[in-house]
Amino acid sequence: MIKRMVEYSGKICLAPMVRSGELPMRLMALKYGCDLVWTPELIDRKLVNTIRTVNRELGTIDYVESGNTNSVAFRKHPSETGKLILQLGSATPDLAVEAANKVIEDVDGIDLNCGCPKHFSTHGGMGAKLLDTPDILCSILTNLVNKVGIPNNKPISCKIRLLPEFEKTKELIERICETGIKNLTIHCRTPIMRNRQDPFWNYLPKLIPIIQSKGVSVIINGNIQGVKDLHNLQMAMENDKLGIMIAEAAETNPSVFSLQPKSQKEVACELFDFALKYHPFSGTKYFLQNMIPGKSPYYSLVVRSKTYEQLQEVIDKLRQDGDDVWMNTIANRNLQKHHSMTLEEYNLHMDARGEVMKQFAGNWNEDEMLKPLNDRPTKRTQEIPQHKKQQFKKVKSDLVAPPTELVKDIAPVVAAATTT
Repeated sequence: MIKRMVEYSGKICLAPMVRSGELPMRLMALKYGCDLVWTPELIDRKLVNTIRTVNRELGTIDYVESGNTNSVAFRKHPSETGKLILQLGSATPDLAVEAANKVIEDVDGIDLNCGCPKHFSTHGGMGAKLLDTPDILCSILTNLVNKVGIPNNKPISCKIRLLPEFEKTKELIERICETGIKNLTIHCRTPIMRNRQDPFWNYLPKLIPIIQSKGVSVIINGNIQGVKDLHNLQMAMENDKLGIMIAEAAETNPSVFSLQPKSQKEVACELFDFALKYHPFSGTKYFLQNMIPGKSPYYSLVVRSKTYEQLQEVIDKLRQDGDDVWMNTIANRNLQKHHSMTLEEYNLHMDARGEVMKQFAGNWNEDEMLKPLNDRPTKRTQEIPQHKKQQFKKVKSDLVAPPTELVKDIAPVVAAATTT
């Protein structure tokens, strides 16, 4: 019996995140309603050199590094079946195919990373560097489709960033869609932009119909903050086939896949329980440092922990604490800034985002929006001389849509983006 291929349209997805996208986070995301989960980027050569093992103690499938059985490159849990997309880092068609074929029976799709701007990815011609070499990019995708996807009835997809010019972005996307991929995820920033900068939605109203006309589904990524953004986006764009991908907001609080997200205390304790079973200490500590606000005393306790036993003591203390305001509220991560909210405040914030998205779509003007993007990276606040800080706070309303600030009062909501 041929298994049904994964469907991407209209789905809520967990983004591929280095360190943060490991098994415990994926299990948390699925628990709270995520449809599809991506692994962190796994490099082709590293995957090729792994050994597949059945971990009977944990009930998982482990790909361990050859010669070092304690180093797990990739771990899959049975509950991920039908929902797991492996993101592949590659710059070579043959290696990409070899790596993908090695794991294809244990995953539900292969996604080529064409968007990560970090040095560990780009230095080998992978990630966002592939945007500069479209022939190689498309060759990898074509080979993956023909030699991995079709023979195994599994979808091949890719994740890209925008180019600063519309025509170049459009040309690249049209080429990508001709390779036979089933889904294209667009991170709505350019390769040089930082995650503290607003994503650009300017090109989306023109690009989305082009992609979907090729039979390729579209997932939008970039400061997406919760499950309500799926409805917000679909309503604004009048397109119920669009999907969303959540990254940093889920890294901070994986229950944002639910309409009723939990407090930081609840999700931190839950994640710790998963991680204690499936993940090494250093990775678990990293998870908790992203989930516990820096103003909470528990943050410093986690930082000082050197063993799982010490982390367990911190979590046991946290479970009994009903007074820490930072841990008993929801931490919303918006452009790398944390905001602690009650559930009511969080819902108002998400509703306000919907209003901003609708205003953006309603006011969209092709002549203005298809101009080259002003994607110059902004400096961190602490890097800006005091006498120049005001100019970096200046708002320019013609750049892009999603809100940059915590919104507690909805009327009126004005779409704005920070000058870059």
